[in-house]
Amino acid sequence: MRLRIFSPGQLVTDWTVHAVRMADDLTTAGKLWSAPWQAAVRAVPRHELVPVHYQRVPGTEQWTRAETTLDLAYSNTALFVLPDGLSSTSMPSLMTRMLEALDVHDRHNVLEIGAGTGYNAALLCHRLGDQHVFAIDLEPTLVQLARQRLARIGYHPTLVTADAVNGLPEHAPYDRVIATCSVPAVPWSWVEQTREGGLILADIKLAALTGNLVLLHRTADGAQGRFDRTYGGFMAMRSSGETYSSSRPRRIHRDRSSTRIRTSTLDVSHPWEHSVLWFLAHLHLPPGISFGLCGKDTSTPPTTAFLSAADGSWCEIDEPSPDGTRHVREAGPHQLWRIIEETHATWLRMDQPGWERFGLTVTTNRQAVWLDEPRNVLRQLTETHSSR
Repeated sequence: MRLRIFSPGQLVTDWTVHAVRMADDLTTAGKLWSAPWQAAVRAVPRHELVPVHYQRVPGTEQWTRAETTLDLAYSNTALFVLPDGLSSTSMPSLMTRMLEALDVHDRHNVLEIGAGTGYNAALLCHRLGDQHVFAIDLEPTLVQLARQRLARIGYHPTLVTADAVNGLPEHAPYDRVIATCSVPAVPWSWVEQTREGGLILADIKLAALTGNLVLLHRTADGAQGRFDRTYGGFMAMRSSGETYSSSRPRRIHRDRSSTRIRTSTLDVSHPWEHSVLWFLAHLHLPPGISFGLCGKDTSTPPTTAFLSAADGSWCEIDEPSPDGTRHVREAGPHQLWRIIEETHATWLRMDQPGWERFGLTVTTNRQAVWLDEPRNVLRQLTETHSSR
């Protein structure tokens, strides 16, 4: 490998130039700003941790294996690291944004839920030292590969194959817990294993694309905090024995025998692209929502939006006519588009809040979403997951 002098007394390889450039790009984009994390991004050879990746063959369910080039390894790109999309390494901008939000300090012990390739663990090791970094993953293959590849580049965190819902009690308490998988509610074990005054950074997703990152402060009786102002998301957490379930929209059969037809003036074509609205709607929508676009003419791209639920409820919403109205077809026990309309009206009455105005409170027996302050509860989520 060709060597070059990058600064006085420092030998720099080709990959280092790529790593420095990525750190500079992330800094310019506002996703990386503190000197310790900038140094970590420049120092960790990401290509050693993701030497190969997997790509879906367009139009099929097949996956192909490909070597990861330096340009790709040091780009702001998420990469699948197991076939069938079972695991991925996230976009570096999402990782650095979360690490900055985690507010770590020297001698902090950090637990990462979802070790994946080990890149996040490597950044943490560079910042804190091996003895302060703990990471778990459900996939034994990933844990073994990450341990080997991390050791090859000089990092030796504690890596364990474990069910994420249980955390890692044998090394608790932790000053910081960071989860790189999404959960519908925060497992109580994560709260229980965090030192009082510590932080938990998790991705709350009620369903596909339905939620955001939330930074919780550990209190005497639970944890509480606000959602991040910028959307971020991960693959859903799996527990031992669970098979992977794709979050890609599924088209469910729609029974048209009792279709109700009406019009709507709501100027929202694809509600799932409006992350706050979609989240608020899911506080009221029935479970098992699927969504996407459909159309009768297969020769042109589909333009009719559809929603469907596990209970058989469904709706189809056409593109607006010249006067701004849309034709809506609905059936089933729930009027899905009516729920979207009412949620949008509520969001307007709230003065169109962004993510930063919402928060989450977690205790041993409840998890509540609130607006502006904890006493203004919008909805209680499912009961707290417990490993006990």
